[in-house]
Amino acid sequence: MKLQQLRYIWEVAHHEMNVSATAQSLFTSQPGISKQIRMLEDELGVEIFARNGKHLTRITPAGEVILKAAGEILHKTESIKSIAQEFKNPSKGSLSIATTHTQARYALPPVIKTFIARYPEVSLHMHQGTPMQISELAANFGVDFAIATEALELFSDLIMMPCYRWNRTILVPRDHELAQISQLKIEDVAKHPIVTYVFGFTGRSKLDEAFIKRGLEPRVVFTATDADVIKTYVRLGLGIGIVAQMAYDPSTDGDLVALNAGHLFEPSITKVGFRRGTYMRKFMYDFVELFAPHLTPDLVDRAYQCHSKAELDALFADIELPMY
Repeated sequence: MKLQQLRYIWEVAHHEMNVSATAQSLFTSQPGISKQIRMLEDELGVEIFARNGKHLTRITPAGEVILKAAGEILHKTESIKSIAQEFKNPSKGSLSIATTHTQARYALPPVIKTFIARYPEVSLHMHQGTPMQISELAANFGVDFAIATEALELFSDLIMMPCYRWNRTILVPRDHELAQISQLKIEDVAKHPIVTYVFGFTGRSKLDEAFIKRGLEPRVVFTATDADVIKTYVRLGLGIGIVAQMAYDPSTDGDLVALNAGHLFEPSITKVGFRRGTYMRKFMYDFVELFAPHLTPDLVDRAYQCHSKAELDALFADIELPMY
């Protein structure tokens, strides 16, 4: 069994069993990958991939288990490289982050600007997606950190640490009737068509819970993953917008009125997560602390030692999270 063979099966599985695409991404030949996979299967005595002729069609039950172990081995090899690099040059390396549009557009820019100034030799890579995609990337070794509000808790291999609380604002055109109400009620909001985030995205669950508690059903007429897209359709008169408060910028959104909705919805918590077993380099600790100053290296290490969600919750129970 060779490390290269494990990398091949891992990459093929993450290229939807497309050997040609895998070969292209690894700058090698398709026949070479196919040969190495067959040699590994012969050595192990089981098939990792089911086939239809020459085409791989799915991962076998045995393959699922083997791939999980292969991923952990490959991750360990990357950790060894990171350890060596930390001693060789602690200020050089790469950092990959998966996050939502809202975090990338509004919360992260000042953090990234400071980080790059501090670590000019660290290449930073950002991946945007849905919370589920973000969590999967972190759980499957695709990125170093996942930053999101929803879905992180679905992956037990992720160590999730709370960063800050945030709430929503309601956006309407200046002549909208809701702009004349001094203290909004959830019933006032329910009377109007709503433009907001896709379910399972950027704290959407808290929004739905608020209506359900009052026995109301929101008239959601349009959803998107991008707050800027939501604002565009509010301007077109499609409905009132409900977005993260941080997504309203008076300098660019002056044609819209932002109505306080903090009393209508429970706050959401944005978290940063990394996979258990990740080797934390100094610049990784620094990035986390820049994003959430209360997450000091010592606290991150203590979170790493927790073995359950209950332990993590207890660790952060007495920390007053800032409101974004």
